[in-house]
This record gives sequence, C-alpha cells and structure tokens, in this order.
Amino acid sequence: MTILLCAINAKYIHSNLAVYSLRAFSGNYKEEIQIREYTMNYQEEKIMADIFRQKPKMLAFSCYVWNISMITYLIKEIHKILPNTEIWAGGPEVSYHAKHFLRVHPELKGIMRGEGEETFKELASYYIDGDRELSTIKGITYQHKGSILENLDREILSIDEIPFSYDNIDSFENRIIYYESSRGCPFSCSYCLSSIEKKIRIRNLELVKEELNFFIEKKVPQVKFVDRTFNCSHSHAMGVWKHIKAHDNGITNFHFEIGADLLTEEELCFLNSLRPGLVQLEIGVQSTNKNTIKEINRIMDFQKVAQAVQKIAKGNNIHQHLDLIAGLPYENYESFIQSFHDVYSLKPNQLQLGFLKVLKGSPIEEKAKSYGIVYREKPPYEVLYSHWLSYEDLLQLKAVEEMVELYYNSGQFTGTLQLLEKAFYSPYTMYSHLAVYYREKGYDVISSSRIRKYEILLDFALIWDRKNREFYEELLVFDLYSREKLKSRPFFAKDLTNYKECIRSFYECEEREPRYLIEYRGYNKKQMMRMTHLEFFTYNIEKFIKEGVVIRENQGMLFDYRKRNQWTNEAAKYVIQEKCCGQ
Repeated sequence: MTILLCAINAKYIHSNLAVYSLRAFSGNYKEEIQIREYTMNYQEEKIMADIFRQKPKMLAFSCYVWNISMITYLIKEIHKILPNTEIWAGGPEVSYHAKHFLRVHPELKGIMRGEGEETFKELASYYIDGDRELSTIKGITYQHKGSILENLDREILSIDEIPFSYDNIDSFENRIIYYESSRGCPFSCSYCLSSIEKKIRIRNLELVKEELNFFIEKKVPQVKFVDRTFNCSHSHAMGVWKHIKAHDNGITNFHFEIGADLLTEEELCFLNSLRPGLVQLEIGVQSTNKNTIKEINRIMDFQKVAQAVQKIAKGNNIHQHLDLIAGLPYENYESFIQSFHDVYSLKPNQLQLGFLKVLKGSPIEEKAKSYGIVYREKPPYEVLYSHWLSYEDLLQLKAVEEMVELYYNSGQFTGTLQLLEKAFYSPYTMYSHLAVYYREKGYDVISSSRIRKYEILLDFALIWDRKNREFYEELLVFDLYSREKLKSRPFFAKDLTNYKECIRSFYECEEREPRYLIEYRGYNKKQMMRMTHLEFFTYNIEKFIKEGVVIRENQGMLFDYRKRNQWTNEAAKYVIQEKCCGQ
C-alpha cells in the first residue's frame, strides 16, 4: 500500500462517496490505494495510531466544514510521527483558498482543487510509478522548495467516465449509500458552492439503471442521491423513478433532493403511485421572502412548491423533508417567522431550520461585509448576526429549532401537537413559548428520556389549555402506543381495570375467527396480545386526527406492531367498530 485515502464522517451511518470515487477512477493503481473511514466521535489518538501503522507514502484527507477542524489537528500531529509521508487535502473546504490554506498549514504537501478523479489518478502515478512531475498535474496547489505553486485548473469530466464506486458493498452494512447520477446545478444560489459550477452533467440512464440494480439486488436499506437538483431533467428523473418502481424489492429506500416547483403533473401522479417508503424527498425552500429569494439568485415559485408538496402528501406514501435557512439577506426575524409559517402550514414530515453557513468560495462570502453578515471564525462558519437579524434573534430561532426537532421532527407527538397548536396564536408562538419553558425549567441543559418528554409536554399544555387535560392525556397515550407497545403505562394513561374483560373477550374472538388480525390466524390470544395493544379512549381520536374535530365518543383502537408504516414506523391502527364479544 502506497496511498491512503482518509475520510472522517459526521456519524458511523454516513459514508464518504468521494474517496471511493477517487479509488475507483484510479484504474491499475487501485491495489496500491487503501481507504480508511472514521467518525467525528473517534479519538484523534486512535486515528493517528491507525494511520501510523499503515505508513503510507501519500496520505490524502477528504475535507468538509464538519471535519476540517479535526483534520487540521491531525495533519500537524501526523506530520510529526510520519515526517516522510506527504500529506494532501481535497474537497470543498480547501479548494477555494488553497494557497492560504497551505501557508497556514505548511505540513501539507498540497491540495487537490475541485473535482479530484483525474487529478488523484495522476498523483497516484506520481507516487507509485515516479514517472511524472507535479508541475504537469492540473488542478493542484503544492509546496515546492519553499514556494507555493498553483497549476492550471482542470477541465471537468464527463460523469459517464467515472466507474461505479461500490465493488465491496458488504463493508457498508447498516450505513447509508451515497450515489451520484448527475453533477452541477441549474441554479445559482449564492450561499451554495454548487452555484459556482454551472454545467450540468447527467450520467447515462442505462448505466444508472444497471448500478441501481446492484443496490436493489443487495437489498441496501437506503441509497441517497447526492444530485443537487435531481429532477432538473424530466426524462432522467422519470427514467430513474420508473426503474426503481419496476424493480422495487420492498426494502430499499431512495432519497432525492429536488426542486418541488419543477415537478410536472405526470411526475406528481407517478410519485403518488409508489410504495410507501420507496422514495423520500428533500425540498429546499430556504425562504418565502421574495426579496430574499431574488437577492440570493434563487429561482423558486413557492406557490408551485406548496401545491406540489400538498399533492405528494395526499398519497401518504412519501416522506417529505423541507428546509429553511435563517440569516439570509433581507430576512429579518418577522420575515423568517412568516417563512416558518408558510412552510409549517404544509405539514411536511420534517421541517429543518438551518442557519446560514458562509462557505469558503461561495458568492455570499464575497458579499458578507456588504450584508453586515458576521459569522463564526471556525467551521462551519455559521452566521452570528447581520443587518437584518441580531444575535438575540438568532438565539431565539435556535431555541425554537431545538423544540421543532424534539417535538415535530421526531414524529412522536403528532396528535398532541395538533391540539396544542390551537391554544396559541400561531405554531411558531407555541414553539417559542415551549423553548422558554424548557429554559426556565432547566430542561434545555439535560437529556430527557422519551417518556419524560411526553410528561414535559403535558405539563406545558396544561399551563395554556387546562380545560382539555383529559383529551391531552388521551392524545399522548395515542402518540405513545402508535410507536411502541409499552412495558408499563405512563401515569397519565387511564386505568384499564374496567376493560379487562372486554380485552380478554376481544382477543378470544380474534383467536377463534380473526376480523382485524387476519395475518395472525393460527396464533393464540396470548401471542396476539404480545404483538398488539388494545386501547380505549373517551374521545374519537380518529376523527380528530383526520378532521380536527373534538367529539366525546368512546372508541376502542387496536395497535398492530408487526404491521408498521414503512416510512413513519407507526403501528397499523384499527378502530374497533363493534362492541367486544360478549359485551
């Protein structure tokens, strides 16, 4: 082994497509190249020790905003213990200020700028064959005899020339697979590095289908497309979606980042026809302020986005993740709240409140001073304040973001939040007050158990809407049992002693001739009870969840944990229409 490619991922579940793509493209040099992937949770000493044992001639790090701090530390320390190893860096975090980065980190031999496949292959030739000079390799900035030299930029590749990256899929067990079917983006959003590269290159559809078949045959749990705007080509998007539907293995999930306002009626209807859990969509809204959208050079019709999101939601089969970014130009606190309400009203499965990161090389970096944008010196260079948003405003938004993450994005409090929202002027007001409540009680600095979060939410709800206590308790029970069969009932759940005979009778009936648990035919009642739960409510929960109508009407509900929604993981639910047997 001559060359070691090193990736440091945010979590174990992630993988680094870049290093696998570099190795795949290296051709005959592959056997001399090894890959090591670590996570941010690793101790630096452990990483250093592992790299030291390899003693590579060339060591290359894949650099991003989330790992650059750890990598810069490792570069300094590894240079001490492996002084003869030449260390290189590549990736978006080092590509755009390469000379400055080398001056600050003289331990580095050089930087691969931009797309790295051809550049890395030629570097591999330099280190393995020794038959070329660094001065002949395009796309690098490097140290040479006390000077920093910068070669010409490299022409971009045809994406069809890049080989398939996954020759050993077994090493990716329990991890997300990242896949690329296009490079470039049709848009020029000033906060994004993709705006720099205007040329869109789309991989040959037949080649994509062949590669997707590999994932499908191996029953990979999730394939995440890294295409910046997957549906920028209608024919390509439909070709991929039709293929994964036709070859659906019932297990693999495919994640796409799309422009929702680009979706055609044909695409929307097709998406509604997919198996629940086959596809999930990430949709970047960022802001609904028209002045902001114009200033950041973003093209988006929010009315079309809203219509598309709502139509997809009607299919009840696709997880939708919508994004907002706080700190953009012309978006003040009140404007961001409006953006929040606009997106929240669409009821996406997840609403991500992000904060502007002034990335090196992005167009917004050049305009940061004129916008009054002040951001952190350390990665990920997150905004602190701007002409439009104060630091105090930002702190409040971060507190709200934490509450949205805990209670909305978790998907564990769907029914309860639906009622609680009615007690406030707006959803944002609710999350804002909840954030204050967390801070005042000291809950924001401790990690609460899952059941404790339910108890906290009940306490908070009773401050603002005590008259509905009984209904809140029932909704919390509904939300809890929708996810799991509890070993012990929470204190706010009603006593089922008076229902014991009814429960016994129901399962005896299902054992003799199942009406609700058809797939359990042949199981005895005790086995059925272990895999399901029968709950009794004073209110019509089903009507409230579907229509928002509060009616006191006794209702039995059966939760089946063997039969779950593939994209929400909620148990199947059956309203028991008839009285229990023998009642």
